[in-house]
Amino acid sequence: MTALQESPAEPPAPPVRRRWGRRTLAAVIVVLVVLAAVAAPSVVHALTRPGSDTVAARLAEWGRDHGLGPVVTWLEARQYALHQPPTGGVPPGGIPVAAGAVAGRPGAPPALPAPAGLSPLPGEGQWQTVVSTPRGDAVRVASVRPDAQHTSFTVGVLWMDPTLVHGVLHPGSEDPGGTWPVPAAIDGTEQRTVVAAFSAGFRLQGDSHGGWYLDGREARPLVPGAASLVLRRDGTADVGAWGSEVGMAPDVVAVRQNLVPLVDGPDGVHGVVNPTCATGGTAEWGSTVGQAAYIDRSAFGVTATGAEVYVGGPALSVCTLGEILRSAGVVRGMELDINPAWVSGAYFHPTGRPHPDAFPLFPGEQVGAQHYLQNSSRDFLSFDLRSIADTAGAPPSIQHRRVNRHHT
Repeated sequence: MTALQESPAEPPAPPVRRRWGRRTLAAVIVVLVVLAAVAAPSVVHALTRPGSDTVAARLAEWGRDHGLGPVVTWLEARQYALHQPPTGGVPPGGIPVAAGAVAGRPGAPPALPAPAGLSPLPGEGQWQTVVSTPRGDAVRVASVRPDAQHTSFTVGVLWMDPTLVHGVLHPGSEDPGGTWPVPAAIDGTEQRTVVAAFSAGFRLQGDSHGGWYLDGREARPLVPGAASLVLRRDGTADVGAWGSEVGMAPDVVAVRQNLVPLVDGPDGVHGVVNPTCATGGTAEWGSTVGQAAYIDRSAFGVTATGAEVYVGGPALSVCTLGEILRSAGVVRGMELDINPAWVSGAYFHPTGRPHPDAFPLFPGEQVGAQHYLQNSSRDFLSFDLRSIADTAGAPPSIQHRRVNRHHT
């Protein structure tokens, strides 16, 4: 077990120790500022490039791009050590009612259970419809507490019907960069149909341990065995280990790889959380802050019927993230991005006006729900309502569809 794994809460650090930690952090920040001054042109580019990334996020990315990754990671770890999420308590105001909730139709999935050892709070785990169509509910959301310790936080779970939505992988202007047929933002045309969006995985330059593919071209080579989010030409999404559960085929239009599978279901019906979720090692779950830390995390997966599920929120470890995926019925799932500056889920109400109404998935998101409507430096995924004609040719009804167990 590492120092960041689950353990009884420690007493607050004495004031002298806390001041020492702050002085150390301030000293390192001064060093970074001096280095930044030496490399002023590239820093100016990082701070002024289009998009709504925060200053802290831009500087962290700049540091990693200029050989300061270990320093940035150390700073993040120190920040985490000084500001670990508190344990106990209840969510302020209780389980949130989804902003933009609308009247739903019958057929919602089973409610999500409260974390083990807890009785559900009013509304906890209950699905709320946020996008409905004459053909059924396209998007539902639910909120649950992350675990039995961090009980003052809530995590957002977003459920989508693949017969009513289709997915799009957007490149980031910096990661992967380059020229692609899909823009680095939800443009004016897509804003008329978009219903959900969320950040993708770790940075592609080493952190994700995987590749990136769009429209017949690789930004980075696809890696055998890597956890892979696959978008097919019919607009549906799938998740699995590359080369065994999913793989290249004529109908594959996009692949986003990140780390190793977090949830897998050998029988295709029941998901199992990867038992290495609590182990060390950067090859499995990344080094930023530490895989056992309770921080903002996100994940995506598919259920046995093909429903598409996104989870995002605070105070999550790798294991508790996987457990929420599993409890939502996911049989194959993967971790996406982590840390408050990047984890962001949003859903939308298309209005016919220039911009849709945008809503954050969980309380306290640092990235605004409107973030994806402008240029994004990092890649992300969006989901749009299918047209009536598209729905007529969509995959079979979700109640009768089963995801393929193995790639053929």
